Amino acid sequence: MTTLEPRILAYLANSLWQIPLVFLAGWLAARLVRPAGPAAEHRVWIAFLILQIAAPVASTFSWQPLWMRLVALLTAPDTGPAHVSVSLGPGIAFSPARLSVSLLAPIAAAYLLVCAWLAARFLWRCAHLRTLRRSVCPLTLPADAAQFLAQCSRRFHLSGVSLASSSRIAGPIALGFRRPLILFPEQVAAGLNRAEFEAALAHELAHLRRGDFLRNLLCELIALPAAWHPAVWLTRQHIAETRELACDRMAAEVAGSMPYAQSLLRLASRFIPGAPLPTPHALGIFDTAAFERRIMRLTETPTPIGRTRRLMTLAACVALGLATCGSALALGLHPGASPAAAAAPSKAEPTPVSSRVTAGNRIGGPMPVYPEAAKKAHIQGEVILQAVISRKGNVEHVDVVSGPQELQKSALDAVHTWKYRPYRLKGKRVAVTTTIHVVYTLGGFPPPGLPGK
Repeated sequence: MTTLEPRILAYLANSLWQIPLVFLAGWLAARLVRPAGPAAEHRVWIAFLILQIAAPVASTFSWQPLWMRLVALLTAPDTGPAHVSVSLGPGIAFSPARLSVSLLAPIAAAYLLVCAWLAARFLWRCAHLRTLRRSVCPLTLPADAAQFLAQCSRRFHLSGVSLASSSRIAGPIALGFRRPLILFPEQVAAGLNRAEFEAALAHELAHLRRGDFLRNLLCELIALPAAWHPAVWLTRQHIAETRELACDRMAAEVAGSMPYAQSLLRLASRFIPGAPLPTPHALGIFDTAAFERRIMRLTETPTPIGRTRRLMTLAACVALGLATCGSALALGLHPGASPAAAAAPSKAEPTPVSSRVTAGNRIGGPMPVYPEAAKKAHIQGEVILQAVISRKGNVEHVDVVSGPQELQKSALDAVHTWKYRPYRLKGKRVAVTTTIHVVYTLGGFPPPGLPGK
């Protein structure tokens, strides 16, 4: 079994509960920033989409507890003696859950196939846009429309925007970032009145000003590892909705809120009935289903937000994101049956033994020594070991479950030398398996409830 397969299973297992948790945190953060406008709300949803993908990935690695890092920053290396404490069995500290690996290879293979299919679809859509771009027809604008385009381009600080028409689209769309292009449906482009044309043009120019085409591509690419998750779907819907709301606000500043809203309603009657699916990756004026909310937001009067309130809201969102990710990492699941059990030479499976019995059976062996290099680097934390004790009472095999790399060798060297009374089951000696927690602390105060032995 490769090291990739356990990480894939760990990612999937953590995705099932961490992504919805991050989504809820994102929803709360978006509610907090809503008074600041849809652009701020859009940025919040993008940030939490990244967290949704990153949290399960980070959970596949071992991390020092955050409180230990804070202690390391606030405590000088020479302010007190170093402590090494040991807890046998499940221990008092949280021990990551271990998942079955009986279906590890098929699940990993199925997930990789799904990711490959999603990546292929993403590339096909990009190729579709290139094909669409080659098939367009240049759009000749009347003098007043050309003047409005030039006016809006100056206002949005855009240059080199091209307009064209196509028979392969259902509504106005914007695409490209180095060579921006706005497309109108060929069959209706000539039938739009001036207000409708200006509303659609202003909206698509707002997309180009915000860089939404490239941002949307990056979001699609980032979401590929978890595109199968319903919470990721919802997050992407909120991203698309707030993106359209932000463009509506920018377009309304050019055309006026009420005239723009009225033009939007007339455009909807032209493009929405019987329209096919949106063009992949392109940004259309009616790509979201939240049309009613868009109209309602256009009729609302924006409330000015002071700088202090903005900073407080930003701080609250950052704190919410950090707390959510910290909780997700602390409770992360790790796949696999005990590697120690798999590697034990004993033919019979080691018998799990309660922590009290295992602790009482230990009769010898030195305590782990705090490495001098780790002291100087002010590294502290918990090393969790999975050990197999043979029928003779010797530590037969030890594997590291998690813990700082700089402290693992010290814990392994000591535990390998430990001696136990043989454990008997129905009068016969049997091999046993147990979890050992070795906690390294600096500053003179070992964690409560974990006394050294």
